[in-house]
Amino acid sequence: MNYFLPVFAGVIAISSICLSPKAKNEATFFRGLTEAGQQPGLWTLIFSQVTTWIFARSLMNAAILGFYYGIWGTLAYAFYYLSFLTGGRIVDSLRFQHGYNSVQSFLYDRFGDWGTGCYNFVIGIRLVSEVFANLLVIGILFGAAGSNAYTLTILSFAAVTLFYSMLGGLQASLRTDVFQMLVFLVTLLILLILTVSSGLFSFENLCFKPFRIDEPGPILLLVAFLQVWSYPMHDPVMMDRGFLADRDTTRKSFLHAAWISILCIIAFGSLGVIAGANAVSSESMNTVLLRLLGNSPMLVFNAALVISAMSTLDSTLSSSAKLIAVDMGLFQSNLRNGRLIMAFFMLVGLLLVFWGNKDLFSAVAVSGTASMYLAPVIFFSLWGRREDIPVWSYVAAFVIAVGSAALYFVESSGYTHWLGEYHKYTKLLIISFGVLFSGCLLYWIGGKMSTKRTYIKEMPVRI
Repeated sequence: MNYFLPVFAGVIAISSICLSPKAKNEATFFRGLTEAGQQPGLWTLIFSQVTTWIFARSLMNAAILGFYYGIWGTLAYAFYYLSFLTGGRIVDSLRFQHGYNSVQSFLYDRFGDWGTGCYNFVIGIRLVSEVFANLLVIGILFGAAGSNAYTLTILSFAAVTLFYSMLGGLQASLRTDVFQMLVFLVTLLILLILTVSSGLFSFENLCFKPFRIDEPGPILLLVAFLQVWSYPMHDPVMMDRGFLADRDTTRKSFLHAAWISILCIIAFGSLGVIAGANAVSSESMNTVLLRLLGNSPMLVFNAALVISAMSTLDSTLSSSAKLIAVDMGLFQSNLRNGRLIMAFFMLVGLLLVFWGNKDLFSAVAVSGTASMYLAPVIFFSLWGRREDIPVWSYVAAFVIAVGSAALYFVESSGYTHWLGEYHKYTKLLIISFGVLFSGCLLYWIGGKMSTKRTYIKEMPVRI
């Protein structure tokens, strides 16, 4: 049984390589089209959306939050997956009401170089953090941090994922996502059957933490409610998949990805809740689960993390190549440059793994807070169709959001205590509300002061 996880990871890696066709042109590599120019089908898009957002970091976060804060912690993390609903609405508005083929082109028209510069900065950080976080989870599964097994696993995993991602680009990512999602669903189902058969799923275990509004779990629910409006727009993996298919297919893919993802996150996170309900003093989540479930279910638990990490990494690398070569246009959008960009992002992610911060939820909270500068863009400029918002409102909202994200990082890490001795999630709620309120206020003031108070007429719908 000690060899199960390495063999499992090897089989998934080899299968993913075999499923990855070598890209023959830029449309295949950057846009995910087949060689015949066909768009991805509905279930390909749904599975790709789900498996790229149910990444290893997400599964670990959902379980860890459940372990410490009960079902409310897991539900708070699952609440972030309502981003598929807001993200679908954002994409539909961008493409079929405003007529844009990317977020960057919309922001450039509204706010010029500042619009795209600020946005690309935020999503660049987001992409690097995804590479780092998923590599970190994989390393932890195979050995203690700093051990030879930890280091070798991370390097091997990075090399394999980078290889097949460079081979086929976005088309390879879409094809392997379907395979990886099917394997993930099987592993999750097996894990749930084993857990239910053990008698651990009970109302008492799942509700061992009562609902109290001042507790971290319910507070995180409020944070998610504030961040879910802007969170999807700063995730290039989700946004990229919103521009691949026709309107009907795209709408359905976001809708179905929402409920499938939420169910998967709650199901996996409930294992952490059960562990928390049965933990004794100083026991870690993995130690409790191993004691409760035994070796076999824990191997399945870890196998699900391996699958989710690989499916997210290849999609992140594809979006990285598209961001730099296509959306930013820093290099010519050819296959060679796309592959070099992928290698660069993987290298940066590896550097952060070995020399960076190890708090998985910090990356979510920091990027989610920074993304909140986009909320007034969505409310006023996109959905409100106003083009009278001045550039200074956009830039000021960006500076406040990024500064607030940095503030949360130093506060949650214990470097400063400027916000008092509150729990770090209470601080996150205060910061998130402040960013959202100030950003909307800046847009309202900017619109009032603007001399060109105009609204964009809704474009004829293009299917």
